[in-house]
Amino acid sequence: LKEENAVLRRKINKLQILSETQADKMRKLEKKFEENKIKEEKEAEDLEAMVQHVEQNLQLMTKRAAKAENNVAKLRQENAQLQAELRNCRLEKEELRAGQAGLAVAKQNAEVALQHLLQVTTSSRASIRQLLSGAESLQLIADLLKSIDRISEVSEDGQ
Repeated sequence: LKEENAVLRRKINKLQILSETQADKMRKLEKKFEENKIKEEKEAEDLEAMVQHVEQNLQLMTKRAAKAENNVAKLRQENAQLQAELRNCRLEKEELRAGQAGLAVAKQNAEVALQHLLQVTTSSRASIRQLLSGAESLQLIADLLKSIDRISEVSEDGQ
């Protein structure tokens, strides 16, 4: 009976040691789980902050694009007016040539209108290029937002 009692005590000691070892493992795993949970929450917050920042930039760029579109419309209108003025000046020039009176004045007026028209045309082209650049930037941001949404969906599916 003493021998059997000693064997049972050794088994109990082994089981207690095994139980303590497993409890330590469990505590370590729980700690690691909490650390991972905190890390994932931080990453989610950072991702949300980045999305908000991108959305703000997108809104700003949308406003800029709208402003640029308005500027382009105004410049096109001004360009059309100047072209009409140029046509009128050319007609006047031709009339003056036919009458041989005031040729130098008409030529000068036409030249001034032409120079003004060329300046506006150059400015219009620059504004149109700027608008196209803004549109490309908006497309890039939209693609980035789509990618972020996909990452979020993958993260949610993985949980």
